[in-house]
Amino acid sequence: MNMFRFALAACVASVTLVASAVAAPSSGEAQIRALEQRFAGAFAAKDIDAIMKIYAPDIFVFDVVPPRQYLGTAAYRKDWQQLFSGFVGPIKFELTDLVISTDGTIGYGHSIQHVSGVDPTGAKSEMTVRVTDVYRKIGGRWLVVQEHVSVPIDLDHGGKPDMMSTP
Repeated sequence: MNMFRFALAACVASVTLVASAVAAPSSGEAQIRALEQRFAGAFAAKDIDAIMKIYAPDIFVFDVVPPRQYLGTAAYRKDWQQLFSGFVGPIKFELTDLVISTDGTIGYGHSIQHVSGVDPTGAKSEMTVRVTDVYRKIGGRWLVVQEHVSVPIDLDHGGKPDMMSTP
């Protein structure tokens, strides 16, 4: 009977260890989630300097607005300045549906991001975008090395962008 209890306890312990390993985020994932939280706070504060700290100097970006691509932080900084100039006063930023995967010093993630506020004419302005990021651990820090921001296009209604997309 003691051997049966030992075997049962070993099975329970194994299942518990496997379940906790599956449920617990990796160290890289936890660090990237912290990076994304810093980004969310910086976005809501319209703090471009803090935003730029999450990007590698050689960042490559496809954004929803022209030009076709941004190469490097200097070019992407101008994009952020233009975005924030479209809002007067405070803005609300939400980052949802964040999924992250890492393998060694490389990771990727995708999320839904929603921003709302007031434009310079006093009208309410808001949009929802899809963001895919590629991360690399450089000098012990996770940084975004590639970013792709997009919105769905409604082909059934004249090919217009759907700035308030829902699942």
